Amino acid sequence: MLLGIWNKFKQGITIWSITTLPGIIVLALIIFLRLNGSLQFIEWLTLDSFLRLRRFEPIDERVVIVGINDEDIRGIRNYPIPDHEIAKLLRTLQKYQPRVIGLDIVRDIPVEPGHAELVAAFKDIKNLIAVEKVLPQVIKPPPNLPSEQIGFVDIFSDNDGKVRRAILGTKRPEDEKKYAFSLPLRLAETYLKVEGIELNKGIRDHDAMRFGSTELPRFFPNSGGYVRTDDFGVQLLLNYRNGRERFRTLSLKDINDIETNPNLLRDVFAGRIVLIGVTTPSIKDFINTDAIANLQPPGKIYGVEFHAHVVSEIVSAVLDGRPVLKTWSQGWEYLWIVGWGVLAIYLGRLTQSPLKNFVYVAVASLSLVGISYTFIVRGWWIPVAPALLVLVINGAIFSTFYQYDRSLRSQIEIRQHTIERTFVVIHNGPLQTLAKILRHVQDQDLEQDQLLEDLKNLNYEIREIGEYLKLEALDREESLRLGNGLILDLKLPIHNLLYEIYSHTLQRNFPCFQTLKVKAYSFAPIDEQYLSIEQKQELCQFLEEALCNVGKHAKGVTRLSAIGKQNEGWYTLSIKDNGTGINSYYEGQGTKQCLNIARKLRGKFQRNSVKGKGTLCELTWPITRKSWIFARIKRNINFM
Repeated sequence: MLLGIWNKFKQGITIWSITTLPGIIVLALIIFLRLNGSLQFIEWLTLDSFLRLRRFEPIDERVVIVGINDEDIRGIRNYPIPDHEIAKLLRTLQKYQPRVIGLDIVRDIPVEPGHAELVAAFKDIKNLIAVEKVLPQVIKPPPNLPSEQIGFVDIFSDNDGKVRRAILGTKRPEDEKKYAFSLPLRLAETYLKVEGIELNKGIRDHDAMRFGSTELPRFFPNSGGYVRTDDFGVQLLLNYRNGRERFRTLSLKDINDIETNPNLLRDVFAGRIVLIGVTTPSIKDFINTDAIANLQPPGKIYGVEFHAHVVSEIVSAVLDGRPVLKTWSQGWEYLWIVGWGVLAIYLGRLTQSPLKNFVYVAVASLSLVGISYTFIVRGWWIPVAPALLVLVINGAIFSTFYQYDRSLRSQIEIRQHTIERTFVVIHNGPLQTLAKILRHVQDQDLEQDQLLEDLKNLNYEIREIGEYLKLEALDREESLRLGNGLILDLKLPIHNLLYEIYSHTLQRNFPCFQTLKVKAYSFAPIDEQYLSIEQKQELCQFLEEALCNVGKHAKGVTRLSAIGKQNEGWYTLSIKDNGTGINSYYEGQGTKQCLNIARKLRGKFQRNSVKGKGTLCELTWPITRKSWIFARIKRNINFM
């Protein structure tokens, strides 16, 4: 018994090592690759793809871009744009009462003519935000402007050249006691102040920035798919606005052409955020991003449009509740990945069909992508790429190895079953005939003609078994061949099968059957749901083996009974004779066969001498669910 438990334990460990352990190794490898940053590029690519695939949003009417293009530069006939032209543009825009103006053109040194005019415009226009650069190369802002009218325009890209983060504020390198704010943040601060919403420190995160009740989630070194990234200052993940036209854009020529209609310009600029910048390919002020669809040129936006996206994200989040990209904590992220990895291992072991397994993995993968996309739309960036990798590798690739191993084991079981069944057929047929011949030869009571006849019968039985096994291998019919050549249809009820075996076995030429005077039989029917084809086969072989033993060994037998009856969910099949019997403690091949049948049925087998004279051979097994569970518990207790 202990050996059986140990064999089952070893088999379980083997199956676990072949299927589950490789899946766990793959899961650990994916987590390791993510921890060391090897999956950053894939996760960035996934984020960009999801953002690009979102439905188009309407134009943000709050933000207007004044872009100086090639046509404007040709009209001015000078670059950099002279201070006179910029001063004139600022004065024109101010007439139409925008809420705030952002000048995304560096003016740290004079560009004549018109510098004095520009200085005067800077002084007069109080809602103007000029720009500087603080990292890594410092470019000073225009002189004589207060700090609240200055914002930096520094932009940092990821290792693949794409920009996914905006820097809202940082300490000044020359004086860390002073703090610098970005152009988009200054624009949003000025715009929202009119709405009565002030910029404050965060509540959940004191280092974050907050407008009213909207706290902008701060970027951390390991936020989302990032790994050990420099999170200097206060950074924000970008939720780019997606659409065919994100912001209204006018050129200098457009403004000059419609300046004769002040009401139209007032409708365009009044109460809005106006950003002035260069929008010409020749200047190459581009930002690379794949998070916006239908860009021209592909994958690029102008620097001034980038700042428009950032200020739009902040203002829209505060006033409209538009989602700002957030991420889970690392604990939740890795729990998410592990959960999909475990699901992948389960799917790999769920079915023996590679096609079904492929369908399950495909459905799970589509579900993962759909869930992750829904999260992105709602403003949550969750780790989809690592989860998808572990799902596909474990669910599809490693399931192939598992299916191969399971198929191999199934073939081995089929071969083992075939060998056992072949031996049983031979044991209950030719070997019985051979045993009878040997007994007569030893007793020297067999004539030569009779010996020759018996040997011919033996030769016929052996050849017939070979032909039967060939046919069975080809068509695999649900049939059973008895030792006397009778073939039974195992789809018949078990009590009919037992009767066929009883009547035909007693007709076989065994010496002890010659003295039989009383033959009794009774086989109670069993509900078919409690017996499989294989179990029927084993019960038939048990009855045949028991009757053959009586025919060979029960000398002087006159009475033989074969009874099958039910009692409280158990079925007992007993064969009793009054012959001299054999040593009941002797365990030959037939006894081993009966014990094996009892084990498979979760029942018990016994062979005992009857008081006075005779032998009782009995097999008992459960035929209801309740009895089957009880038998299993009892068996486990015996093992312990």
